[in-house]
Amino acid sequence: MPGDILLNVQEVFGEVMPTIRIPTPLRPYTGGQSEVAVSGNTVGDALADLTRQHPDLRPHLFEGDSLRSFVNIYLNQEDVRYLEGAETAVSDNDTLLIIPSIAGGKGGV
Repeated sequence: MPGDILLNVQEVFGEVMPTIRIPTPLRPYTGGQSEVAVSGNTVGDALADLTRQHPDLRPHLFEGDSLRSFVNIYLNQEDVRYLEGAETAVSDNDTLLIIPSIAGGKGGV
C-alpha cells in the first residue's frame, strides 16, 4: 500500500516528517496515496509542499492563493481555523487532515 511505503521509507532513512491524509475523492490527484509526507514549519508551508509534489491537486484545494471555503484542514483533530490558520505551526510528528465539506441532499424532509 502507498501509505505503507511512505512509512517504510521514513523508517529506513530515519526521516520523520509531517504527513497529510488525503480523502478518497482527492486521491486520484496524489497517485492514489492516502498519506503524503510533507515539509514545512506551518500548515501553509505543508500545503504548499503538498501542491508542489502533486500540482494537479492545487485547483481542488485553492482558489488563487486562498484555500477554498469548502476545504477544512485539521491538525491532529483540531480545526486550524480555530488555531492560527495557515500560520499554525506543525512539527515532524503531526498529521494534517483534509476534510472537504459535503453539501447537498434532498430538502423538505
